[in-house]
Amino acid sequence: MTPVPVEHILFLSTALFFIGMYGLFTRRNLISMLMSVELILNSVNINFVVFNKYFHAGKLDGVFFTIFIITIAAAEAAVALAIIINLFRSHQSIDVEDAAELKEPPTPKGEYGVM
Repeated sequence: MTPVPVEHILFLSTALFFIGMYGLFTRRNLISMLMSVELILNSVNINFVVFNKYFHAGKLDGVFFTIFIITIAAAEAAVALAIIINLFRSHQSIDVEDAAELKEPPTPKGEYGVM
């Protein structure tokens, strides 16, 4: 069985990265945007593991970075889903445009003693 060349794995990682970027910039649904961010993080994880395997085979630096990114991504997904659930409860939608309504309006000048 022949090993998979580095170029093929890097092409897969690059494709995942750009699919994630496309989904992040074109979608208005927060769940789709969260999935796109996860695709981007997974493409970075593939890069770390591939570079570790092919260029630093005796070390585990790439694997440790990958495990760290996976734990951070799990925490990020939990916080993002909590925010999405609260947004859905308050606005009955998970559209990005509805999240813009959560901003505070700017205070007019002269209020609160500010001149």
